[in-house]
Amino acid sequence: MIAYPHIIAHRCGGALAPENSLAGLTIAARLGCRAVEFDVMLSADGVPLLIHDETLERTTTGRGRVAEMTLAEIRRFDAGGLHHPAFAVAPAPTFSEAMAECRRLSLWPNIEIKPATGHDESTGETVARWLGEHWNGTGVISSFSEKSALAARRVLPQFPQALLVEQLPDDWQAQLERRGAIALHLAAEYLTPRQAAALNDAGVIWAAYTVNDHATGARLFGLGASAVFTDRPDLWSPAEM
Repeated sequence: MIAYPHIIAHRCGGALAPENSLAGLTIAARLGCRAVEFDVMLSADGVPLLIHDETLERTTTGRGRVAEMTLAEIRRFDAGGLHHPAFAVAPAPTFSEAMAECRRLSLWPNIEIKPATGHDESTGETVARWLGEHWNGTGVISSFSEKSALAARRVLPQFPQALLVEQLPDDWQAQLERRGAIALHLAAEYLTPRQAAALNDAGVIWAAYTVNDHATGARLFGLGASAVFTDRPDLWSPAEM
């Protein structure tokens, strides 16, 4: 059974640094965090990079759709200064750069495959292929896209996957089996104690997102959570991580 670190920095800990950034990885590690989560999407030329939205406007100084721009075009824009001027000027990192930092900082990565519309299978395949060729560490893949998850599974069947949902579906056991998933990630706000008990009784590893106060985290751990995702890893001590 895979061991989950208790505190996972959501989008690299996006309240403390630009989300999905190398700076976020560094800050999370300095706080004592042992695990991070980030989103991976493909550029028009098929390069996996860290970004959440299908468009550039919210997190960078650029405009346009990620899937319609090359990596070189996307990297012309700053992906740090909109969070705080102290983080300017930094381009959106590639998946390869982020994984190199995870290796350097000994961070456990939750790689969320975040495909642009119509690119589900190619994104899953690309991420899994990179992992198979370059990564021999631990971690887990997750995705709201079943097509992405199954494509990654076909390329790299041995790499652990987690079923990612918002609310716990009635057929969660069938979905876990269909994906070959070893864990389940779901939104903390919708989880009921009865659902948590059902997951525990089935021996399922589960983690809840996005938890930005210590009291909620304590409640979830009391219900049996293996981990929580947070934008504020600074709210937990290194001993709790």
